[in-house]
Amino acid sequence: MIQIGEYSFSLEDPLVIAGLVGAGLMLLVLVLLILAVVRAGRSARLTEPLAAQMVQLGRNVQTLAQGQTELRGGLQMVSDTATSGQAQLAQLVEQRLAGVQSQMQDRLADNAMRAQRAMTEMQERMRETLHGSSKQTATSLSALQERLAAIDKAQDNITKLSGDVLSLQDILSNKQRRGMFGEIQLQDIVSQALPSDAYAFQATLSNGRRADCLIHLPNPPGPIVIDAKFPLEDFEALAQAETKEAADRALKGFGNAVRVHIRAIAERYIIDGETADGALMFVPSEAIYAELHARLPHVVREGFEARVWIVSPTTCMATLNTMRAVLKDARMREQAGEIRKMLRQLHRDVELVVERAGKLETHFDQARRDVEGITTAAERAGKRATRLENFDFEDVADSNIVSLGKPEPR
Repeated sequence: MIQIGEYSFSLEDPLVIAGLVGAGLMLLVLVLLILAVVRAGRSARLTEPLAAQMVQLGRNVQTLAQGQTELRGGLQMVSDTATSGQAQLAQLVEQRLAGVQSQMQDRLADNAMRAQRAMTEMQERMRETLHGSSKQTATSLSALQERLAAIDKAQDNITKLSGDVLSLQDILSNKQRRGMFGEIQLQDIVSQALPSDAYAFQATLSNGRRADCLIHLPNPPGPIVIDAKFPLEDFEALAQAETKEAADRALKGFGNAVRVHIRAIAERYIIDGETADGALMFVPSEAIYAELHARLPHVVREGFEARVWIVSPTTCMATLNTMRAVLKDARMREQAGEIRKMLRQLHRDVELVVERAGKLETHFDQARRDVEGITTAAERAGKRATRLENFDFEDVADSNIVSLGKPEPR
């Protein structure tokens, strides 16, 4: 800071720096002039041009002094303007800061209120969510308890079913019981497919053999036997075989057992003149039936040649339905004469109905005519009653008019 009289100049001000630079230049010019004057004594020729230059330089210095004065005034004006601008800027900044502070306070208050409302809403939602979650949890626990109860019940059923399976295994492990099981299954199928007088269980044949089921078919083909026994042990050995060699041996043994059973059925239950020329071997399992046809087709063909047909529960039902149709047709033929007699009687009854209907129509016609006469008479009686009610005697005969004179005084 440079103090000159009442004026102070800052060294950082560009105008002050420019003024100092100008003063320095003036000093340098003066030094040069002094040096020139010194040298002028050495050379007289150069004195006049140098004097002229000095005069010009003096003018320039005067002009520069005037410019410095003007510069000083400009610097003062700039300083005053800068001071006023700084005051105005400070006032404006203070006003802006006050406005910004007020806006910030308003926004902070608004944000605080919004945050408070959001917090309240969030607490309410959390409360509702917790209430709903607790309710859903209670519902889920109730459903879980019901499902656990259902699972316990199912577990009891499974335990009971496992006991039934074990009892079924015990039945199937005994050959005699297994035969009874097959007979019971066969009885259910036959009793559902045929009328009760079309079959007999445990029927004794003329050779003393007892057939599991005998179907009373008409000739031809005649009564046919269904055998419910089956060699299940060999099939179980086939199912339990773990190696290929064991499976082949079990399959061969299973085929031989079925072949022997087919020959036994053919020898015991096919009797000329008493039974049909064939018999049925009932297999109580679709899996065994499929295994026979898939892996032992030659055994099935041998059964065909021996006139012993292997049937499963499904094919047995289809066969029995065919037998039922045969029985129905045979019974229809047996009852053909009776049916014709019944038709003649029915024709006579229809004739009687037609005759009686004709008579009834005649009676209805007579009754209709009587009703029409009654209706006509009722209409005439109604007309006459209406005339009497209205005192309309113009059409009434004079002989039927009663005089209505004045009454005689008493």
